[in-house]
Amino acid sequence: MADASQIKEHAEVIGADDVHVGIVDGVEGDRIKLTKRDSGEGQHEGHHHYIPLALVAAVNGNTVRLSATGAVAAEMFEEEEGGQPTG
Repeated sequence: MADASQIKEHAEVIGADDVHVGIVDGVEGDRIKLTKRDSGEGQHEGHHHYIPLALVAAVNGNTVRLSATGAVAAEMFEEEEGGQPTG
């Protein structure tokens, strides 16, 4: 796991396969909070998703690379309900 202090707001999060996963809104505890813009559609639309910091393989400037592919990372999203992350 990379140093969480290196993760910058608005950095791009990509999977191990270079697939766009989201944009960093911030780091909260042991999770990366993604912007609502990348929240998806339907029931996923309009709220934040969280990714465990344990998935971070490297941070290089404004890019956060995960150890999982984009599809696997999306399956591991934790969703915000009522202002609180679930997972």
